[in-house]
Amino acid sequence: MRTPGLHIFGMVFAPCGLVLDLTSTVAPNWRVLSNIPNQAPDMILQQGIWDICQASTITTTVTCSQPDTTYFSQQIIPVAKGLMIASLLVTLLGIAVATFGVRCWRDRPNWIIAGIGGIFIFLSGVMTLIPISWYTHIITTIPSVTVTPSIAAGYCIVLGFIGGIMEVLSGSALIIGMCSCCGGWNRGETRSNIKTTYFRNTQGDTVGIWPINYYWLRRQSSAIPCSCFSNDKQALCLTSELIRGRGFFILVVKH
Repeated sequence: MRTPGLHIFGMVFAPCGLVLDLTSTVAPNWRVLSNIPNQAPDMILQQGIWDICQASTITTTVTCSQPDTTYFSQQIIPVAKGLMIASLLVTLLGIAVATFGVRCWRDRPNWIIAGIGGIFIFLSGVMTLIPISWYTHIITTIPSVTVTPSIAAGYCIVLGFIGGIMEVLSGSALIIGMCSCCGGWNRGETRSNIKTTYFRNTQGDTVGIWPINYYWLRRQSSAIPCSCFSNDKQALCLTSELIRGRGFFILVVKH
C-alpha cells in the first residue's frame, strides 16, 4: 500500500511551517519604522520580539541591540515570546509522534498515532496565529521611544501567518485520517460494491461471500490455506482469495 495522500500532505507541510515559524520567531522584523525624526532619511528601525535593529535602505549595515524599554514592556511582547516558543516545541513533538504513525517502514500506517501527532501540529499552528494576529491588529498602536509617522508590518508577520496556516492544514489532514469516512476515500481505500452472497454448492454446503479490504488482501498470498475448526456436527472452513482484483472472505459450512 502506498503512503496515503493525507499523510504525505501533513508530513510535508508541517516541517515547512516549522521553518517559517522559526524564522518569524528569531528574526527582528515584526515591525518596520521609517521616516524617523532627527535621523537620516534612509534609516529604519526593525523591531522584533527579541531585538531591535537599526538599518538603512541604501546600505547593508545593520546595528542590533537597540534599547527601547517602552516597546519591550508592552504585554504583546512576552505573550508572543511564550506562544512562539511553545508553538515550535509542540510542532516538533507533533512531527515526532506523527512519524511513528505514518507508513515509512511498515505495511500499513497507524492512523490513530498519526492523528494524535496531527492534533499537536494543529495546536502549534493556532499558537502561532494568535500572537501574529494580535500583533498585526495593534501594530500601529504599540508605543515606542521612537516617534515616527511610517509604520509597516515586517516580513516576520507574513512568514508567521503562512507558517501557522500550513501547520493548521497539516494537522487537519492528519486528523481527518483518524476516522474512516467517504467509503475509505480519505485513507486511499476503495469501496467494494459487491454485496454478501449466500448459495449452496453441489455437496449441499452453505457458502457465504463477504467483501474485505482489498489493500489488506494484497499483502497476503493469492490463496490463503484453509483453516478448519471441527466439532461433532459440522466443520467451518475459512479461506480467502482474489476474484477479479477484489478481496473476499469465503465461509463454507460443511454438513
